[in-house]
Amino acid sequence: MDYLIRDIDLAPEGYARINWVKGYMPLLNQLEREFEEEKPFRGKRIAISVHLEAKTAYLALVLTKGGAEVAVTGSNPLSTQDPIAAALVKEGLSVYAWHGATDDEYFDHLNRTLDFGPHIIIDDGGDLVHLLHTTRADLATGVIGGCEETTTGVLRLRAREREGILDFPMIAVNDAYCKYLFDNRYGTGQSVWDGIMRTTNLIVAGKNVVVAGYGWCGKGVANKAKGLGANVIVTEIDPIKAIEAVMDGFSVMTMDEAAPIGDIFITVTGCNKVITERHFRNMKDGVLLANAGHFDVEVYRPDLEKLAVAEKDMRQNILGYVMEDGRVLNLLAEGRLVNLASGDGHPAEIMDMSFALQALSAKYVLEHHSTMENRVYKVPEGIDHRVATMKLSAMGIRIDRLTEEQEAYLKGWGSTTT
Repeated sequence: MDYLIRDIDLAPEGYARINWVKGYMPLLNQLEREFEEEKPFRGKRIAISVHLEAKTAYLALVLTKGGAEVAVTGSNPLSTQDPIAAALVKEGLSVYAWHGATDDEYFDHLNRTLDFGPHIIIDDGGDLVHLLHTTRADLATGVIGGCEETTTGVLRLRAREREGILDFPMIAVNDAYCKYLFDNRYGTGQSVWDGIMRTTNLIVAGKNVVVAGYGWCGKGVANKAKGLGANVIVTEIDPIKAIEAVMDGFSVMTMDEAAPIGDIFITVTGCNKVITERHFRNMKDGVLLANAGHFDVEVYRPDLEKLAVAEKDMRQNILGYVMEDGRVLNLLAEGRLVNLASGDGHPAEIMDMSFALQALSAKYVLEHHSTMENRVYKVPEGIDHRVATMKLSAMGIRIDRLTEEQEAYLKGWGSTTT
């Protein structure tokens, strides 16, 4: 058994966390039973780079029940939970990760995860794919395909596809209905505010909250803020999304206009340099700066460091940047994903759907890779619908079905009202 973790003695706490979420993840429970019986991944190696917390751990264990050899690492240095890593090692998985890894350590962990020559990869943000196309290209020929969890990762994949330099097929799990409608919206919405509130212990009601980006994640963050009693301002570059935000009841303006007004700023764009020097110069004393995009480039930290005359640890996971005029701008979780670096990520019931998509998409790659081209694929509609049906069943909800007559009516062109 090969691993590189912080402390194997933390395993009992990790088991407790994993067992807790298992009780609220009925879809993975069902797939675990199916995979254990069918062993679809027998003889295959799967590399996982996803935020290493309890829900991810359960996905990894489900895949091992399906016969796979699994190597796991984190996809963010601050989201790895050391007790979870220890529990997975105790279960016989190869794990390379620890909380607070330096950049060098983080990429060493990624490389060690690839060292065992995976056939399938499950990526979150695209770091495994990037390595397999650059410094670890020697291993790419052994990869039959994989899945990507995030908006950021899918953007990187599509860029490779456009340039004709994607070396194996990838399924964009992020783009499935059962992913972005629920994970991105309700999962991000709840977990971001969970991370902010537990880190700051401050009230949200009555504050001006600025949400940068009104995609599905931004919608979730903005609507949860509204529910918490905040005055919500949205900044956008897309005119259609901006109109949608207005019609959803939010104020829309530029970041330049929002900078002196906001009390809490949350970036959810997937782009870089969303909040920069010119914005920092006009912000109030005591503002909170948080990022919910995959990489720590949206709240541009180098500009904060350039402007600051001092840096102060204000509270665990909050660094205060003291400006020349005495104002303090507070950056949460080093500008990394606030919902994971300052919390436990999305609720278990939400990740149950997303990880069911991952598991079934990985199985689809295994069964169809010989006919798949080196491009980015949508999650097959049948998988999306199966996950939705499983979720409804787990919730004890039944829905209507079309009769044959109704199906014919909807498909026909000559139907009348009589």
